[in-house]
Amino acid sequence: MASSREYCDFILEQLSGVREVSSRAMMGEYILYCRGKVVGGIYDNRFLVKATPKALSMMPEAERELPYEGAKEMLLVYDVENREFLRELLEAIVEDLPAPGKKKSPRHRD
Repeated sequence: MASSREYCDFILEQLSGVREVSSRAMMGEYILYCRGKVVGGIYDNRFLVKATPKALSMMPEAERELPYEGAKEMLLVYDVENREFLRELLEAIVEDLPAPGKKKSPRHRD
């Protein structure tokens, strides 16, 4: 089941207090970025975030779910109505993640 654009827009609206949040459609789902870092996404109309140390401390009871088969477990965000909590959560996740790396150019072999 793919995620709806309406649910993604709802989550983005809830995150409107966070600097530099954006989404990118990818195979029927939506990847969420904050300041150039992947922080989570919308998968099957579920808001999932990366299970960083700070996210785990803020949501110790959160269910761990797979966004898709073969992916790493992520944390299911239940409290999507609480904008202040969502702002704090994304700020914490961004702090935990390394700076985005430069894209490598493909290497050619002769």
